[in-house]
Amino acid sequence: MRRRTLLKGAALGGVAALGVGYWALPAGPRPAVVSLEGARQVLADLHGKTLQSIRGWSPSEVFNHCAQSIDYCIDGYPELKPAWFRHSLGPAAFAVFSARGAMRHPLDEAIPGAAALSEPASQAQALQRLQVAFERFAAHEGELQPHFAYGALDHAEYAEAHVLHLYNHLSLIRMV
Repeated sequence: MRRRTLLKGAALGGVAALGVGYWALPAGPRPAVVSLEGARQVLADLHGKTLQSIRGWSPSEVFNHCAQSIDYCIDGYPELKPAWFRHSLGPAAFAVFSARGAMRHPLDEAIPGAAALSEPASQAQALQRLQVAFERFAAHEGELQPHFAYGALDHAEYAEAHVLHLYNHLSLIRMV
């Protein structure tokens, strides 16, 4: 009984903290509209450009990470957060991101259990991998797997999550 009370209290406290954090999220300009088409256009505009990261992962690693996330929503994530998290704090965090139209998360934190971000190593190939992942997702009509943190999302919610995720990571990438 005490454990359940403690978990409920932690979940409610986390939801309250997320509500306060809502106002701390950036409200500045996004690279494009929050849509699959907007993300595809942003990625197309990066072709042939020399990119560098101002900190953290290289552009290739960022593109591979975002592609992994998209592929995992179709194929299944290697590891999931506990069920209580995917039914409380995770969906609350996504609701805040969705309402704000912006995501903020640690930009050097790998997906739990994911493969290394080293393949493909070239920026052009990693960018192409990400574009293929977005196309695969857009064409996918089957069931989607639960997000490792947010839990069950439908196609439209996943599309929004993937685009916000990409835009958050692109905030650290600059053209040289």
